[in-house]
Amino acid sequence: MRHGKRFNHLSRKAPHRKSMLSNMASSLILHKKIETTLAKAKALRKFIEPLLTKSKSDTTHSRRSVFSLLQDKDAVNELFNKVAEKIALRPGGYTRIIKTGFRLGDNAEMSIIELVDYNTLLLGGEESDKGTKSRRRRRKKTKAEVGSGEEPKTTKKENKVVKKDSKDSKDKKSK
Repeated sequence: MRHGKRFNHLSRKAPHRKSMLSNMASSLILHKKIETTLAKAKALRKFIEPLLTKSKSDTTHSRRSVFSLLQDKDAVNELFNKVAEKIALRPGGYTRIIKTGFRLGDNAEMSIIELVDYNTLLLGGEESDKGTKSRRRRRKKTKAEVGSGEEPKTTKKENKVVKKDSKDSKDKKSK
């Protein structure tokens, strides 16, 4: 019976589960987003949220306790230097789980787990780029072109505006 057993064992023994969660947590810290099964994502959220909270206070003790769980020096440095700055004002809820459907082979429910403060689409990172682009518009006609009622023609060789003149075209045809 599983009375009072409150976390998902993920069909693994304790050392395997611990190392798997450690590897997934360091990958999430380094890449800011990973794709995994829904059960693993939920287990990873319980594992990584306390680590992210500890990273807010940059002390030797908190660094050592986080390193004892992650066992990855690069991930610890990234966590305490860059990630902790972004999540400093957030009181919790550092991760987001998005369901993406079912895996083709075994029909397992897949999801993406990501750090909330690093999603550029939801934070408006893409929208700021839209403001710099110019819209394509038609070229406005000059007063001379509007008055004559004729469209200007450009030649590839000269890149000059050449007006159609009925006399010139008749002379060229006769020659």
